[in-house]
Amino acid sequence: MQTMFISVPSGYRTVNFPDPDCEALPGVRWGRFDELLTAAYWKGQADQAEAFGLRQRLRLGSDLLEETAACLLGGYGMRGELGVLAFRRLRDIGILKRCAPAEEIEANLAEPFVMRNGTNLHYRFPRQKARYLEAMLVVLRTFEEPEDDVVLRDALTAIPGVGLKTASWAVRNHRASDSVAVLDVHILRACEHLGIFPARSDPQRSYRELEESFLKFASAIDVPASLLDAVMWRHMRLIAA
Repeated sequence: MQTMFISVPSGYRTVNFPDPDCEALPGVRWGRFDELLTAAYWKGQADQAEAFGLRQRLRLGSDLLEETAACLLGGYGMRGELGVLAFRRLRDIGILKRCAPAEEIEANLAEPFVMRNGTNLHYRFPRQKARYLEAMLVVLRTFEEPEDDVVLRDALTAIPGVGLKTASWAVRNHRASDSVAVLDVHILRACEHLGIFPARSDPQRSYRELEESFLKFASAIDVPASLLDAVMWRHMRLIAA
């Protein structure tokens, strides 16, 4: 048995893990909690993040439309901070409250964004994202949400520019869903290192199979999937920086 102590505002709490050589899943050892990127490490980091309310801070928008817009504006090849700034600009000027034309959306995305360090950055592919966002606003204006999280995720992929990852991201944030996973490059690297995913996994070809493996791992270490992929993303992003 291993024991980890977590500092929390009220004092501390303990997290117990099986011995390092025990398996969380067949072929996946728990490892030591103080060894980077082991199953025990992710369990410990996730429990600590939960204690400090990380899951409550994942949501970016006030409803499904805003959340999908925020995730559509972020994603592959886009700095996370820049995607959030783009979303907030469009939200704050009221574009997300109406079916704004692509030309107006593009004009606002094309204006430089001031980052925290004072530098100006330009949003990548403003014309393409503007067309996607215009279509999304039309679809979600009258969209009725299904109760099932996976059904909702799959329905969102009918929107141009919204793939499984973006749709999963929106549903995870909007509903704090543990039924989907946001399989970006950081999650892939973490799971390949653990042996949960095969080397050079391709979510474009096997997203659902990889997602199922991720959800099984989250359940095996008793961590909500929505929390685990958020923690993995944050940590792997820092390691890759």
